[in-house]
Amino acid sequence: MQDSPDLGDRGGAVCVVGAGASGLTAIKNLRELGFAVDCYERETSVGGAWNWRHDRSPVSAGTHLVTSRPLTEFPDFPMPDTWPDYPHHSRVLEYLERYAKHFGLSDHIWYGMEVVSIVPAGDGRWDVTINSTGGGSSRVQRYAAVVIANGHNWSPVSPEIPGDFSGQVIHAAGYKDPSRLRDRRVLVIGGGNTGCDIVVEAAQHAERVWHSTRRGYWYGPKYIGDRPADQVRHRKGPAWLRQWRYRHNVADLTRWGVPAPEHAPSESHPVVNGLLPEYLRHGRIEAVPDVSRYDGKAVELTDGRRIEPHLVITATGYRPRFDFLAPELLDIDERGRPDLHLHVFARKHPTLAVVGLVQPDAGLFPLAHWQSVAVARWLRLHATDPERATAVQREESQRPLTSWSRRRVVPTRRHWFEVDHVDYLRTVESLLNRLEGAK
Repeated sequence: MQDSPDLGDRGGAVCVVGAGASGLTAIKNLRELGFAVDCYERETSVGGAWNWRHDRSPVSAGTHLVTSRPLTEFPDFPMPDTWPDYPHHSRVLEYLERYAKHFGLSDHIWYGMEVVSIVPAGDGRWDVTINSTGGGSSRVQRYAAVVIANGHNWSPVSPEIPGDFSGQVIHAAGYKDPSRLRDRRVLVIGGGNTGCDIVVEAAQHAERVWHSTRRGYWYGPKYIGDRPADQVRHRKGPAWLRQWRYRHNVADLTRWGVPAPEHAPSESHPVVNGLLPEYLRHGRIEAVPDVSRYDGKAVELTDGRRIEPHLVITATGYRPRFDFLAPELLDIDERGRPDLHLHVFARKHPTLAVVGLVQPDAGLFPLAHWQSVAVARWLRLHATDPERATAVQREESQRPLTSWSRRRVVPTRRHWFEVDHVDYLRTVESLLNRLEGAK
């Protein structure tokens, strides 16, 4: 391919897209293996989803971690022992800012720069087009590899509900403060962690609250005894024992109208909320089934009931988006689901990877760390011994999906990237062992 006169060739450098938690650990681990790195971040600071100032951040005023501190922190940069078990989102942002400062990552980040196109340039290299979010002309830089860390919780998915509603409808992404709930009748649609957090806040502020869920889920507490529940849940032992522990510490909410789950606890993402059962039992939250249609002031439910909320909040999740890439580069199907080995490595392009595209049953940060270590070692091997790298890729691509992904899950978009973090890390460890010489 002939070079354009305005093309900047960055030689063996790697392009990282996004400076959230996954992008930061990607920069750090690539740099530790000797790569030059340019990270492009469309916002003016680090933090990604955890920076509430960012337009695409899904966090609200009351957002806390739902995974405990030891199972969330990066393995080489612990959170302070004096912090709570489940830190507030402002502390998570502070932690990421400290991480970036400690490892000197900001020197490698271009803020206010958005990646708009990534195209193959031959020989495993990539032409990356970048625009300034403040205006100005585009520029194209050529890189030896690209690591995408743009997150998957920023493009809202709203349910398609027929009819017209005369009240207000917002997605959970637009919910920021409980003041908008005060003295209003509120319907929250969605049974995941976000929906449960919002409906609990509504129970504290709203006049009346309905919680609509399509199916039943397992609602676990944040604590079992005096220990964070995830630390108890992931104690050593066979899978059946861990499942038994979990089943005996979740609330049975069917008496209050919540559907019974039709799947095992391991087959869906854990919902962690100790206050939801309390507010259901106090009558502050009324469980209702799925919504069938809007009708003016009313919302009609699938059981025929009609309710009249002032505000409907749809906590119905997000879709992964890679608008800067042709879908076939990540083997994205018609539903928008990419097919990546370990949810990381592009199968046909060994110098293209994604970090952070997993939904674990514990914290994401440790998984993103080890993913980025594997990517860095993989790219080093590809640069120093391409023949061996090709052999490793061929063998790795034959590893069955069930060896590293959750074996059985509820068949919804929410569970596309679901993994058991222990099994997943064991698989990543086996890959790292194969790449041991790539340092």
